[in-house]
Amino acid sequence: MEILIKLARISYGIMIAGLGVQQIFYKDFRPVILPPWHFSFPGFALFVYFVSAILIAAGIAIALDRKAKTISLILGAIFLLLFLFCQVPYELIADPYYMHLGVWTSAQKELVLSGGAFVVAGSFHTGNENRQNESSLIRLLEKIVPFGSVFMCITMICFGIDHFLYAEGVSTLVPAWMPGHMFWTYFAGVALIGSGITIILRIRLKLSALLLALMIIIWLLILHIPRAVADPYSLQGNEVSSVFEAFGFSGIAYLIAYGYHTKRAMKKI
Repeated sequence: MEILIKLARISYGIMIAGLGVQQIFYKDFRPVILPPWHFSFPGFALFVYFVSAILIAAGIAIALDRKAKTISLILGAIFLLLFLFCQVPYELIADPYYMHLGVWTSAQKELVLSGGAFVVAGSFHTGNENRQNESSLIRLLEKIVPFGSVFMCITMICFGIDHFLYAEGVSTLVPAWMPGHMFWTYFAGVALIGSGITIILRIRLKLSALLLALMIIIWLLILHIPRAVADPYSLQGNEVSSVFEAFGFSGIAYLIAYGYHTKRAMKKI
């Protein structure tokens, strides 16, 4: 069990490092990190490289379990701030279609990046002797840990609703060799909404989170990887980003099931 928990943490670290590598390759921020309203300025590419290097280093540190809890807490806070003060304002101010749920995809994914980081942090046991050495900032960020799964589930519910609002478009993502495209579109929508609600309400939490992790892994294997192989460069490698995201999201779901000490964290608040 502990091995699988470590592998789940590694999947989150690989996702973060992978997104950082993509940013270096394209010399631009991924939409899931920063919305496309940032301005170019002299040395912009160097700034992208600097931020990307931090993401890569953080992802590797989490994967190798080097100060992983502290780094995860800080990453979770950064992603949450980017969601609140970059993604949300961009949609409300700069996107004329902000009333359409589908355009919030990148913002919702950033919420998962934040929630996932807090879930990873919550998967580490911390003894009282270690807590005495923690800074007040880290103690403050630890109070957000119980809400990490909620951040992810909000996005899963929204993605599930998308399957009904944009069923025709979503059905085109179902592999051509699978029959009943509309059935699988609605089935996945129900599964996403159901898993999100049951995890938030802690109804058969372990089973719900495991099924969510399994579903995302299946999508990774039959949907995201084949699409990335077939078209790795369009939209600045969007399909490749989806591979990293699905891999990391599945790890987060597994940690929610087995390695995420929500009850313990709740008692400390």
